[in-house]
Amino acid sequence: MAEPKWQIVQLEIPEGCNIILGQSHFIKTVEDIYEVLVTSAPALEFGIAFCESSGPCLVRYDGNAKDLVDVAIENAKRLSTGHAFVVLLRKGYPINVLNALKAVQEVCRIFAATANPLQVLVFETEQGRGIAGVVDGFATKGVEGEADIEDRKNLLRRVIGYKR
Repeated sequence: MAEPKWQIVQLEIPEGCNIILGQSHFIKTVEDIYEVLVTSAPALEFGIAFCESSGPCLVRYDGNAKDLVDVAIENAKRLSTGHAFVVLLRKGYPINVLNALKAVQEVCRIFAATANPLQVLVFETEQGRGIAGVVDGFATKGVEGEADIEDRKNLLRRVIGYKR
């Protein structure tokens, strides 16, 4: 058996969007994720792409925003990893949909949910390709101070509106 090849795949995240990267196990993943997203928030715009890993091994896709669907497809083609799915969100956040996504029967795991730059560590064997892990954003630079705490609280309360 040959040694696996390693590759770092940079995923594209359009301005103002978030990405969710996960793994599933069944062809109906795209339809089930679509239902979760379309019923989660009326203004949510999204694109979904899923790397099928048996039969014709196609990228399956859906969504309600063509530009996000197109980028999701391109990200899935870059990955080309077994049963991985990519969701791009606009006008909403992963926190609004993650629990519902995790409850989809065929979803096995979520690797990342972020607006940060996202790199995926992919390995390739004679059989196919898989995700070993992700790099979500940048390395830690220190510990928050009082001003940083105020900035965090302001973001949550006034900008995003999650806390009062």
